[in-house]
Amino acid sequence: MTLTEMGKAAKQAAAVLAQAGPKKDMALRAIAKTLEDHQEKLLAANAADLAAAEKAGMRPALLDRLRLTPERITGMAKGVREVAAQEDPIGQVIEGGVRPNGLEIRRVRVPIGVIGIIFEARPNVAADAAALCLKAGNAVLLRGGKEAIESNRACVELMRAAVASAGLPQDSIQLVQDTSRASAAEMMGLTGYLDVLIPRGGRGLIQSVVENARVPVIQTGAGNCHVYVDESADIAMAADIIDNAKTSRPSVCNAIETILIHRNIAEKALPVIGARLLKKKVELRGCAVTREILGNCVVPATEADWDTEYDDLILAVKVVDSMEDALRHIAQYSTGHSECIVTRSYENARRFQQEVDSAAVYVNASTRFTDGGEFGLGAEIGISTQKLHARGPMGVRQLTSSKFLVLGSGQVR
Repeated sequence: MTLTEMGKAAKQAAAVLAQAGPKKDMALRAIAKTLEDHQEKLLAANAADLAAAEKAGMRPALLDRLRLTPERITGMAKGVREVAAQEDPIGQVIEGGVRPNGLEIRRVRVPIGVIGIIFEARPNVAADAAALCLKAGNAVLLRGGKEAIESNRACVELMRAAVASAGLPQDSIQLVQDTSRASAAEMMGLTGYLDVLIPRGGRGLIQSVVENARVPVIQTGAGNCHVYVDESADIAMAADIIDNAKTSRPSVCNAIETILIHRNIAEKALPVIGARLLKKKVELRGCAVTREILGNCVVPATEADWDTEYDDLILAVKVVDSMEDALRHIAQYSTGHSECIVTRSYENARRFQQEVDSAAVYVNASTRFTDGGEFGLGAEIGISTQKLHARGPMGVRQLTSSKFLVLGSGQVR
């Protein structure tokens, strides 16, 4: 099936989904059950992807992002059920009232229509994206990377059968089988069929979509995230937060890539923080002051290090003279995803949250919490780093649009 044919089928499915009501939840519960009941099929498909990726020399952190386990599949199913349990956003009244001329005006939530997702080697994204789009009444075209093609095929095949068993069109969920650049380029130009395109992956993928797409785009995912250790910080707390934010899952977009440390606390804090990170085999790339304090275990940082999303056990470290320097550094290099300050100062915490222009701004907590589930949204389709329509974790409500319903009694203008 060509992408144009898939787009046409998705449009037809979206028209049904917009009026599907409770059938959507039936389909979602069926998806969750079939994912659990067919774990062996998913794991076998994923094993083929992993073998190919290892042969191709994929880095361990990215292999971890690609890997499915029984626990992760159970988590995928749990996420789908949580989406099913949420209130249906379609038809919700956002605002409304009666005008002086008697017109009754309500703004209500409606589906966006057909959503395209281009994503990299994260097979769980297929289930998350499909569930969220379905709940919001949208059809979805999924285009994953070649590294996860077998996993994605198995997952989408199972989900399509589950959706059909609930009486909804199986073309509500479709997978683009071609993983070449040509298929991605074609999706970017699928005007008339795609209502919005969401890239989920590294900075290179996102930039390519933003620069080349002719359909509307929501930017997600690029995560050059920072932790700033203020001069009043609790050092033990800072070490815990930095360790978690870097090493718990270094390949995800809410992991940190740079720590900034106030000069007045650097000599006490860096040895404690550095020891924790080096124990976890994190490569540190530091400024001159960082290397003076920690020695040759730190690789000299280059300008490129401040601007890099490593997706690996690598962390840039810079000693700054003031909070102003930290704020300037973040403003220059941040991708607008998640930033954190570790501090005992209420004023500094308040200033940091006011001045840092990112989707999520933390005080004394790991950036790893930037996640739809952790924020109470259920699964998420991505972390939006733009400022229009949606920002931060994109749950069900962020995948809707709105329209005005106007009730008159013969009014003319």
